[in-house]
Amino acid sequence: MRMTAIARLHGPRRVTAWLVSAVLLAVAPTLLVAPAARPAAAAPSSPGDEGGTKKLRDALEAATKGHVEATNRLENSRKRQKQLGEELKRVEAEIATLTEEVGVIAAESYRRGRLTPFSALLNSASPEAFLERAARLEMISQRNDKQLRLLGEALDRATRAKQAIDAEVREQKRQVEIIAKKKRDAERALAAVGGGAAGGLISANSPLAKPAPRNSDGSWPRESCSVDDPTTSGCITPRTLHALNQAKANGYRRHVSCYRSGGGGEHPKGRACDFSAAAGGFENRDATGGDKSYGDAVAAFFVKNASRLGVMYVIWYRKIWMPGTGWRAYNGNGDPASDHTNHVHLSML
Repeated sequence: MRMTAIARLHGPRRVTAWLVSAVLLAVAPTLLVAPAARPAAAAPSSPGDEGGTKKLRDALEAATKGHVEATNRLENSRKRQKQLGEELKRVEAEIATLTEEVGVIAAESYRRGRLTPFSALLNSASPEAFLERAARLEMISQRNDKQLRLLGEALDRATRAKQAIDAEVREQKRQVEIIAKKKRDAERALAAVGGGAAGGLISANSPLAKPAPRNSDGSWPRESCSVDDPTTSGCITPRTLHALNQAKANGYRRHVSCYRSGGGGEHPKGRACDFSAAAGGFENRDATGGDKSYGDAVAAFFVKNASRLGVMYVIWYRKIWMPGTGWRAYNGNGDPASDHTNHVHLSML
């Protein structure tokens, strides 16, 4: 009705001109701006979840952490046993010396005879001789008492060192049993989803990473998602950042994505990163050729440096590597993301 009224007032031609002017005014802001720049390439998409059920991931995490902790305790126990063994050798050498000295003192005391007032009167030609003999025998007695005391203390230290060594041997046996159990736990969890033994992807030529900080006892410090993730707008743990930086420092610089707010596994905890095999990012296809070789190299790097960086497990090309089991089969849903054939997954302790 409004348009009809306008036409009656101004005529058809003036209405047409009015409409054109209105349209031009509406679109003028977009016509006056500079031509839009060429859109940037879209960021590579995330490869998705790390695969497996929550039950499986929890089992693998518990098994791997238990293996690493028991291995650390075993190494510490062996170091203590070595130190105790060296201490025992020193004490035994001290005992041998003290035993010889005590024997010499005892023989000298025997030759001179035990000092009594009667023997002193009989065997002393003068008061001066008596005093000299008394002083010598007193000195021998004091030396003998001191050496006997030192010998007794050394024997006690040797006994304690032997007992401590026996305790360390028992501790090592216990930790070896724990390591074996954790390995069985991981193997059973993987076997339940068809994860049999699988070889390969270990290279002696992989570069060495700079070790991540440990506690004074060699264990890994507890860390939270507390530092900025350079690959996303989220956060990661300091140890994860160290592993990421070490990978870059050694030439593995293709696209990486670490933190994700959703899904299961270690990504939401800031303890995981995905390393794309393709130079352009995560492609929805199996890596082949140079991309496959690059993924192999990344996986081998983290395997070789697992104890230096604090690696919990590595997943790549339908396989998973853990410190306690080595490489095992690990299949997803048949797509490149869940089968990890387009990216290497790293989970950290």
